[in-house]
Amino acid sequence: MIRIRVLNGSNLNLLGTREPGVYGTQTLQDIKSRLEEEASAYSIELDFYQSNHEGDIVDRIHEAYHKGYNGIIINPGAFTHYSYAIRDAISATNISTIEVHLSNIHAREEFRSRSVIAPVCMGQICGLGSDAYSAALFVLHRRFQS
Repeated sequence: MIRIRVLNGSNLNLLGTREPGVYGTQTLQDIKSRLEEEASAYSIELDFYQSNHEGDIVDRIHEAYHKGYNGIIINPGAFTHYSYAIRDAISATNISTIEVHLSNIHAREEFRSRSVIAPVCMGQICGLGSDAYSAALFVLHRRFQS
């Protein structure tokens, strides 16, 4: 069975009420529920997690490595722009990882357009709202299907 860990960083617990013009009105629970349905259709085991603490995200990446997860979908939130700790955890564990963002970070403020994490990921999907998660799940499914 394919096992995918979905990690969500800072402030994503506020989705649905946080700047709906930028991030939409779906809650993180809405995204989780839809992604679980999609994962079930692909016969993927999904683990979904959110934290506002950088070290928690690093620990979950390490744990995914030790428990043999096939891939990670990560929306690092603000950690995108400065977390070398998360970057190093992804690089060190060498788990196939896709970075996702609800908004198009390249069309926003200049400081948001640079990701320190994307260079150690398979790719980055942004600007598609919650469909970014679905697209990442699809790509990982295609990569690992037998």
